[in-house]
Amino acid sequence: MKISFYNQTDKDVKNVIILIKNIFKKVKDFHCMQIVFVSLDQIHELNKKFRDVDRPTDVLSFPNDEKDDRSLGDIFICLDKANIQANDYGHSFEREVGFLAVHGYLHLKGYDHHSPEEEKIMIEAQEKILKKAKLGRVKL
Repeated sequence: MKISFYNQTDKDVKNVIILIKNIFKKVKDFHCMQIVFVSLDQIHELNKKFRDVDRPTDVLSFPNDEKDDRSLGDIFICLDKANIQANDYGHSFEREVGFLAVHGYLHLKGYDHHSPEEEKIMIEAQEKILKKAKLGRVKL
């Protein structure tokens, strides 16, 4: 299927788009979705408005409510936050962006992590996709 990308930042996202397309080439049963790159301020506002959380976050997913539309929904990714987290977690920016895109996609597919059981299932699904894209976790 297809991913539509929208860049609402001043960053060059060409390589990020290539990265994300390569990740989802390997996903079976893939549906259409939109990915929007936003600034820290923009994701902060979205987080506050839609989740009532007054701080920036890394990724937000908004599933499509319209059943007739082939799109799963929208994913908003903050590349600044991804860069910060990649440094904090000691892995590559590509791994972090890939993780955020896959995490957002799985939320659109109905996965969640409110309970330990749900979290385990979601983590396994994320790692399976990222490993196929050669972005799996590095074991220390």
